[in-house]
Amino acid sequence: MKTAWLAWLCAGLSGCALSVSEPRALKPIEGFVPLASEPRVWVEPGYVSYGERVAAALPAAIQKVEAAHYLRFAKPPRVYVCGSEACFKRWVLTPRLSAAVVPDNRLILSPNLDGRERMRLPALLAHELAHLHLGQRIGHYHSTLPIWFHEGWASLTAEGGGAEFASDEKVREAIRAGRRVNLAARDTPDRRHRASASNLSIHEFYRQSMQLVAWLRARDEERFRRLVLAVQDNTDFEIAFWNVYGAAPATLLSAYYDDVLGDNQPTLAAPTAPQTRP
Repeated sequence: MKTAWLAWLCAGLSGCALSVSEPRALKPIEGFVPLASEPRVWVEPGYVSYGERVAAALPAAIQKVEAAHYLRFAKPPRVYVCGSEACFKRWVLTPRLSAAVVPDNRLILSPNLDGRERMRLPALLAHELAHLHLGQRIGHYHSTLPIWFHEGWASLTAEGGGAEFASDEKVREAIRAGRRVNLAARDTPDRRHRASASNLSIHEFYRQSMQLVAWLRARDEERFRRLVLAVQDNTDFEIAFWNVYGAAPATLLSAYYDDVLGDNQPTLAAPTAPQTRP
């Protein structure tokens, strides 16, 4: 029974924030009220208890994000909590998500995280806050930052949140079958290279992307820090990568794939708590 339920969940829920909603998402947001105990959490009226769960998880999630990004939030984050499906569908048009950051950098949680997926709330909150943190500095899903890094960094920040439904073994199987993240593809404002561009399922794509980012950080955290600070300063990812590593991402990260093909499991370093700066 548990296996069947998990299979259904994996098939139906991407659980992440790759939501580029229609222009109506840009209109002034309404229908939420600030939680009395936590003004950074705004709730759909009637769902205070859900909002309180979010408020309880918020400080730890913020701490993880600021540590992983080596910077504090540019401004206090705000989380919108939808207790009903109607509320979530009004603001998030991509189906089957459990949380999303939509234009213009609005983090919205679905009722799933207070129901059948309530155990995912802390991890998905951290994942989406990672997107929000970056969005505050460079804008919503900037095309100069490839999706694999965007999602892999957020999943690593959330200790696997958003990448739960593909195991490390599934990642190795995909790589041995020749299905790798396409590191040479360059996104443009009107085209983003998602999982299908690498012949991967969304879950495999997130997990493999997380492993790639983890490998970079474990290999040399100081260089990784320089890379992500440059990205957050709105430097083009390819330029920042070359400046820090002296090579293209596909060239350097070929060593990660060599590790996998050589049956050396790539290192997934535990999140650290580096010093943030203002």
